[in-house]
Amino acid sequence: MTSERFADLAVAVHAVLPRLGRTRLVAVDGPSGAGKTWFADRLGQATGAPVVHTDDLLDGWDDQFAFWRRLEESVLSPMRRGVAAEYRRYDWTCGRFGDEVVRVEPPDVLIVEGVSSAREVIRPELSLGVFVSAPPELCVARVVERDGGHDVAFAAYLDRWRRAEARHFAADGTATHADLLVDGAVNGDDERYERLWRSSPG
Repeated sequence: MTSERFADLAVAVHAVLPRLGRTRLVAVDGPSGAGKTWFADRLGQATGAPVVHTDDLLDGWDDQFAFWRRLEESVLSPMRRGVAAEYRRYDWTCGRFGDEVVRVEPPDVLIVEGVSSAREVIRPELSLGVFVSAPPELCVARVVERDGGHDVAFAAYLDRWRRAEARHFAADGTATHADLLVDGAVNGDDERYERLWRSSPG
């Protein structure tokens, strides 16, 4: 395990050729509670890149993987054409998509964060694929603390969700195909992250 700086990773990302139109697409994938959002937000700050969180595009708990069509139509396809992406965030409290439209102009670097964001279909267009991992018990504890789900119904949802994502990662080979593996169990700071493995960028 090696400690590395987000600033250095940002330089490497900007040096890679864009593959999604003129945009360098970075996917930050991994299990729920592994630390994907933390990593994506810090890399976003270092690169100056907007971050699209796939949880904002899910239509509730039952839309765990089928959201991809929404991501493709609202974000990825416009970026390929060099036009602004527009989407509405899902309100998990109200159980519906909000009215406010989020607009993202085509950037040099775009970060998409969330479970299955580095899936096979998008790999040819990724400039960097990141997989963040952490022990299962830590992931569960983080999700429960974050979402305040201490009741039986939430536990059932979470168990079903985690089993489904485990099946997806096994079938997709996500971690095996990632360019960068990150240890999300380590409490990093805003400047550094812990690298488990990394291929040459490009």
